[in-house]
Amino acid sequence: MAALSDSIEQFIKDLLTDDTRVELKRNELAQYFGCANSQINYVLATRFSVNRGYLVESRRGGSGYVRIIRITANEVDLLKSLIEKIGSSISEEEAKDIILRLHEMKLVTLSEARLMYAAVNDGAMSMPVCSKDALRASVLKNVVVQAFKNAGEGRENAV
Repeated sequence: MAALSDSIEQFIKDLLTDDTRVELKRNELAQYFGCANSQINYVLATRFSVNRGYLVESRRGGSGYVRIIRITANEVDLLKSLIEKIGSSISEEEAKDIILRLHEMKLVTLSEARLMYAAVNDGAMSMPVCSKDALRASVLKNVVVQAFKNAGEGRENAV
């Protein structure tokens, strides 16, 4: 099974040699290699992680796809440090600082930064105070990862 995983990994990496991103159909890839979709999922999860310099986005279903984006070593380190800083709970002020940093680095526009802040400020979360910071962390992690995906693939295909 390791040989199959190695072959799938190499195939995808070969597709990425001329570009920083590639979009594939999971079913077609599984058919090409004569394996189950779960084997493709395994390779994506283990060989194309943030720690290895990749972001993976997928949509399941008939028109589903897998998009793999190669990010630079500096971006990987930055993304990992931001995710660690956010942790499982973050205050509104700390979230605002991270969003400001993303804007200063030109990973998000001013308009996007304002939208991100609107999604994580206290007014957007009508719940007990003790739960707000945990929800804010979860939302912020998702938008930070999306900001890196957008930067890696260009804004024309964002969303």
